[in-house]
Amino acid sequence: MASGSAPPQILCASFNQDNSMFSVGTKDGFKIFDARTGRLAYKNDIGGLNVVEMRYGTSIIAIVGTGEKPSLSPRRLCLFNTVKDAAKKDLNFRSTILAVRFSMTRLIVVLQDKTFIYDLSSSQILEEIDTVHNPKGICAFAPNSEWCYLAIPASTSKGSALVYKASKPELICQIDAHQSPLATMAFSSNGMYLATASEKGTMVRVHIVAQATKSHSFRRGAYPSAIYSLSFGPSIDLPDVLLATSSSGSLHMFFLDAARNGRNQTNKLLGSIIPGSKAITDALDPANHHVIHSVSPAETRSCLAVHSVEYSQNSSKFPAVRTVVYMVTHDGYFREYTISTTKSNESSWVLEREFSLPDSTLKQKEHHKD
Repeated sequence: MASGSAPPQILCASFNQDNSMFSVGTKDGFKIFDARTGRLAYKNDIGGLNVVEMRYGTSIIAIVGTGEKPSLSPRRLCLFNTVKDAAKKDLNFRSTILAVRFSMTRLIVVLQDKTFIYDLSSSQILEEIDTVHNPKGICAFAPNSEWCYLAIPASTSKGSALVYKASKPELICQIDAHQSPLATMAFSSNGMYLATASEKGTMVRVHIVAQATKSHSFRRGAYPSAIYSLSFGPSIDLPDVLLATSSSGSLHMFFLDAARNGRNQTNKLLGSIIPGSKAITDALDPANHHVIHSVSPAETRSCLAVHSVEYSQNSSKFPAVRTVVYMVTHDGYFREYTISTTKSNESSWVLEREFSLPDSTLKQKEHHKD
């Protein structure tokens, strides 16, 4: 692994909406990879980029430059067509673009003090939201949910989030999650659950969006650590697991169903002592939490996605749960891990694949259809 003090090889990284592909932006341009095979699908040395966001598996991507070239201003969003190797449309803003999100019909653009919701087909602004100061562009988006839920910070002093419907822009609730300001958020695939972590990073919480209530609370660790990325399992109904990466260089896996392995006796005991204490006992139950240490150098940013969660029908011979995780680290690596967990709460992991992103070359030029 590269040293944690070395300059980052990757300026930005993100998975597409079904986690089948991922993109990385560098000081030279961007690359698009097939996450399932590791194949480099597209490369363009257009110049330094701070944002590269894919629209599913189509040829349309959103890019935002670092400003080193006049054509790649950090205030200009370029909808780029990888088939034509050319810009399809530019959108210009008064301040730096910090984050971009896609659904099939919506485009979300996050600035420091504003968030825009666009109709993607017409490029018309549907909603311009005045936000609290958000210099890191923190947001969460559920593009595959019925209402295309969008979450943005609601406060600069505590960890609260506002949740909007982006399909027909409307504020639906405020979720008060932490005492410290938010560091990152993520929706489950159907938008029913929102996971949050604060700048303190000791707790990760899960909330039921429709009720604006907390359903789970997990302790990542006793000491503060920056949470870089959160990702739910791909289940459409009830999420199986929630994963997190942190500045400590560790990968954390939390089970949302403690009863899966029969380790819910602690919950029952404390629940009888402290009424309504489900969130507290979730955090205290070690059956919910598994850690892989040193998956990346400390302080190295990372982006992760849960590819699959499989349950064994014969757990006496095989792991009860097998979780496949993809991770991109800003020191320039892609890694695939398989985490196996038994019903007796024993876990093990295997690094299935690892390759250097800057060293990947395009063997033959292939494009995605729009």
